[in-house]
Amino acid sequence: MDVQKIIDKYYPADDELRNIYMVHAACVAKLSLEFSRRHPELCMDNDFIEEAAMLHDLGIFLTDAPGIHCYGSAPYICHGFLGAELLRKEGFARHALVCERHTGTGLTKELIAEKGWPLPHIDMRPQSLEEQVICFADKFYSKTKYLYEPRTFEQVKVSMAKISQASVDRVEEWQKLFG
Repeated sequence: MDVQKIIDKYYPADDELRNIYMVHAACVAKLSLEFSRRHPELCMDNDFIEEAAMLHDLGIFLTDAPGIHCYGSAPYICHGFLGAELLRKEGFARHALVCERHTGTGLTKELIAEKGWPLPHIDMRPQSLEEQVICFADKFYSKTKYLYEPRTFEQVKVSMAKISQASVDRVEEWQKLFG
């Protein structure tokens, strides 16, 4: 798999969104690999982690998030699902699952319905350890204020509390598993 070729296809050179994307993805990849390497007993696939972490936000350019130079039409909550569709078309179904399942701590079909989000009413929670470690690492970096410097774990919990108590519980589980 040529990760850079895929990124280049959707994010043109010399573009501010590409810069944001590349910095964020690289930080998430680095932290995901750090967590994985701390726990060799979990036997995670580090090559896959690096690739999937670099591609987890592929769909952001399709969303309407002007603060990070995204001028698409979809709500930002859809970026994971949209990125998954792109990667499935590219032939990378396993990587697509990371895109689809990384938003928040994963989205349940009940939460999607409750919030009225324009997403399929399916379970989009990370399943594999690789999906979980990327999702966890992603919580430490935003594409705005925390682009270069990670949030603290306490800041991650505060951010997840805005979604649900279940999200806080999940990051606490991941902290025990990967931290």
